[in-house]
Amino acid sequence: MKIFMEDEYISKFFEYEKEIFEDGFWSCGSKNELFEKKFGEKVNLFSRTVSSGGAGLYSILKYINVEGMEVILPTNTFIADAYAIKMAGGKVVYADCNKEDLCLSFNDMKKKITKNTKAVVVVHIGGHIAFQINEIADYCREKGIYLIEDCAHAHGASWNGKSAGSFGFAGFYSFYATKTLPLGEGGMVVSQNEEFINWFEKFRNYGKRVEDGKVLYDLAEGFNFRMNEFNAALGLVQLERLDEILERKRKLAAKYDQIFDKRVVFPEGMQSGYYKYIAFDVNLTEETGRVFGIKDLCHNVEKLDLELPNSIWVAEHHRCVPIYDGYRYSEESVEFLEKQLIVNEVI
Repeated sequence: MKIFMEDEYISKFFEYEKEIFEDGFWSCGSKNELFEKKFGEKVNLFSRTVSSGGAGLYSILKYINVEGMEVILPTNTFIADAYAIKMAGGKVVYADCNKEDLCLSFNDMKKKITKNTKAVVVVHIGGHIAFQINEIADYCREKGIYLIEDCAHAHGASWNGKSAGSFGFAGFYSFYATKTLPLGEGGMVVSQNEEFINWFEKFRNYGKRVEDGKVLYDLAEGFNFRMNEFNAALGLVQLERLDEILERKRKLAAKYDQIFDKRVVFPEGMQSGYYKYIAFDVNLTEETGRVFGIKDLCHNVEKLDLELPNSIWVAEHHRCVPIYDGYRYSEESVEFLEKQLIVNEVI
């Protein structure tokens, strides 16, 4: 997907680049610190940059220590989540989703919990927050299970003022090229737990810190999960654009709401970041990648024979109407969009 950016913001990025060259620090510098600060203010959480969303999830799992333990994960997510769990030594337990929001089913999650369950990963599919997040969070808290939020799609999402990543122990965002806040690569780890955030600062840098010019190793583990200064500078520019991007997406979504009766309908107080606009049982002349298709369901990737009927139904029945920033028809009328996008045959 071609990424759109206005000339004024490209110029701002070049200004940041010039500052980086003048400063001389290409990693672990002021642009990362500023990006973390501004992102944290946006979501009202402690926030730290990371090399990718997947690295963020892996780091969280390492902190809570899932070695030999079970982690519940919805099958309709990117396989990277399952890889991260396995890399951290955990056992993936796949759960079903709901048809209404495409997110983890609270009822199926409860069925999958055992005495060996260490964590649950909720994936905020498509840009909105999981409709059952409060029930899931309360249940996990009661059972002493860590709740981790995959916010890779959820830039700008909130429910009654709470941002994605605010409901559980920690969360992670992705800044991959297709995301609402794209940097090409990169991510952000978020949490209300300052102790974890302080640990993560060291973990992402081989477990070390620098004090008075001396390298000190505070952790016996860690790796290079840093973000460089140039990506952080682009993050500052994209974060400045984010409200404008969301406004354009929400304006287009309001038009789509007049066209598509069968769609994901949000509960009161929820704001979606509209990574995707999800409709059901409609033939489209053009669409963006689905979340997720039959072959992309994690249990199918792993060739596991599991009964997850809602996830199968969703994979077969949903479509993603174009809503990416810069979509060529975004300023057109409702009537134009309906004629342009819909094939007059239901699936």
